[in-house]
Amino acid sequence: MYTKRELILLAGTEETRLTLHQQLKDILGEFIFITSYASETSLPNLLTNKLIVYSSHLIDSEVRHVVDDSCEVIVSRRTTNYQYIEQLFQLKEGSKVLYVNDFPETSEEAIHTLLKTGIDHIEYIPYHPGTTVTQEHLGIKTAITPGEVHLVPDHIDNVINIGVRLIDITTIMDILEHFHLKEQLGGDISDRYTRKIIELSQNISDMHKQTVQLNEHLKQVVDGVNDGIVAMDTNGKISVFNQMMEQYTGVFATHAINKNIKQILKNDQVYSFLFKEKDRSRFLTINHYNLMVYRFHLEQEGTTILIFKNADETISIEKAARHDLVHKGYIAKYTFDHIIGNSKMIENTKKVARKLAKTELPVLIQGESGTGKELYANSIHNVSSRKYQPFLAMNFSALPEELIESELFGYEEGAFTGAQKGGKKGLFEQADGGTIFLDEIGDVSLKLQARLLRVIQEMEIRRIGGNKNIPIDVRIIAATNKNLMSLIHEGQFREDLYHRLKVLCLQLPPLRERVNDIPPLIEHFIKEQAHEPVSISQEVMDSLIRNKWYGNVRELKNTISYMLAVREKEKITLEDLPNAAPPNEYIYQQPFPSSVEEDWVDAKRNETLLHSIYQINKRGERASRQKLVRESTDQGLAMTEQQIRTQLHKLQSKGYISIGRGRTGTNLTPKAVNYLENNV
Repeated sequence: MYTKRELILLAGTEETRLTLHQQLKDILGEFIFITSYASETSLPNLLTNKLIVYSSHLIDSEVRHVVDDSCEVIVSRRTTNYQYIEQLFQLKEGSKVLYVNDFPETSEEAIHTLLKTGIDHIEYIPYHPGTTVTQEHLGIKTAITPGEVHLVPDHIDNVINIGVRLIDITTIMDILEHFHLKEQLGGDISDRYTRKIIELSQNISDMHKQTVQLNEHLKQVVDGVNDGIVAMDTNGKISVFNQMMEQYTGVFATHAINKNIKQILKNDQVYSFLFKEKDRSRFLTINHYNLMVYRFHLEQEGTTILIFKNADETISIEKAARHDLVHKGYIAKYTFDHIIGNSKMIENTKKVARKLAKTELPVLIQGESGTGKELYANSIHNVSSRKYQPFLAMNFSALPEELIESELFGYEEGAFTGAQKGGKKGLFEQADGGTIFLDEIGDVSLKLQARLLRVIQEMEIRRIGGNKNIPIDVRIIAATNKNLMSLIHEGQFREDLYHRLKVLCLQLPPLRERVNDIPPLIEHFIKEQAHEPVSISQEVMDSLIRNKWYGNVRELKNTISYMLAVREKEKITLEDLPNAAPPNEYIYQQPFPSSVEEDWVDAKRNETLLHSIYQINKRGERASRQKLVRESTDQGLAMTEQQIRTQLHKLQSKGYISIGRGRTGTNLTPKAVNYLENNV
């Protein structure tokens, strides 16, 4: 056991005193008794015949008055605190940092020590109280300080506290020499320092291994991407060059790394895009590869990333995705090419629709039944920015309200009896990113109108039985054959929903206002449906052109289907017209004119029944409902007995028929006979 000796440590700050006291105690505490003081807190009375260790020569003026001439003074030489060095290695090479300390001398001394230690991959700018702040200082965002965090300027974002600088090994040896312990303890103390250095080296080695492993993992990830990836600095020096880029350029990554990109991609278009143009993407051809190049800049790292996508493969992927949507039925089947007609009116309507398609705003399509509202909705989607995304449709007149709600919004598991396990996505969720077509929007109930309004306003839905809102991104196209303003006045349609839907509006012209489109439509339907060449007589064509077509294109198509089914020759003649008997050219003239389009179906049924009763009575037979069912079917407008009963009551109320009991049956009134005889 060695005899205890005494050492007095004098420091400037309390933090420095505590750190250096602990260091000396860890190394020498077993052999030397250590006492310490800080000038900023308190100093002892006059010290005599002691070994005094200064933390720095800068404190001499502060403590000299308590140190007698009989004392021996050792001024510490200081070195970087090795426990915090690893933080400095994480800084990017060449980056500028402020070194913040309390005095100019300590800042310069510490910087010198760091450089001498080999931590020279960064540029140190000294900073201390009283330093004039320049533009250079303001541009630096990282500061290093040995415990003087309170002195760091406010504009600094990243502060690295490397702790108080430690006493170096030479000062420790001077202390041992003073107590004549160097020969006995020098080797042991040196070994302790060596172990600390080995521990530091081991930590740095472990960090290096982790970095190498991470870089190797990142390289595998980057090489596994199906796109070419290049990273370069502001001067064009390449730091990342993956395997797909090797394929596109024919240059190995080992040759490309650390080279300037101009040496690797010797292409004027590439050079212009990278260094002259402001666009973030461009189509380029490199070694016969058609590539779409995307560029983005990492400001803080000073790095530009380039992604090279194979345009041909991208097109194939989009085709595959579109095929998958087709398979699921989530796709718009029609384009503007499916809308037949060359009249000025139809061309202008298509032109307007194409313009509306380029926006993301809701569209309300208005038009009579059979004018092609669904075709236009499909076509708008197919020329919009969402054309590769889902297209789903809901017809509000086809399903009951309860089913419509679950179809639109989906439901959670257990929301109601029969709900499938796991719940179900609604059409809004399934259409996310694409378009949803709300057909016959005028038939939706007021309850559902309220839910639809919220969806359009908030772009989020809540499933039936759910408790969370689900954000969606859909474009809404709605369609109706009804006068929504009239429904608003009647209290059947919400005015706020109407204005949300009608941000953009497309009015479809009825067929009777574009008669020039009838011949090409007829030609198209015949070609589409006939299995062999079929022509049409001019008399039939003239008759079809003169017709009013209250059912529009749909009615025209049905009429062509009927004539193709009943014809006996290769040419369609007047005899093939519905309800026709030579020389009759009548097709569907409306004996009950109506300004409201939705009354047209009633008018057509009424007319069919009048002609059926007329023909049955003419044969001397009783017009029973069963016979009227068969007769209406033969005339191409099939009706059930219930529908016929309803229509007969309407005809009776209008004074066109009288309904007798028993064998009397249904008979025409003089009013009806007069009308039919004048039109037959």
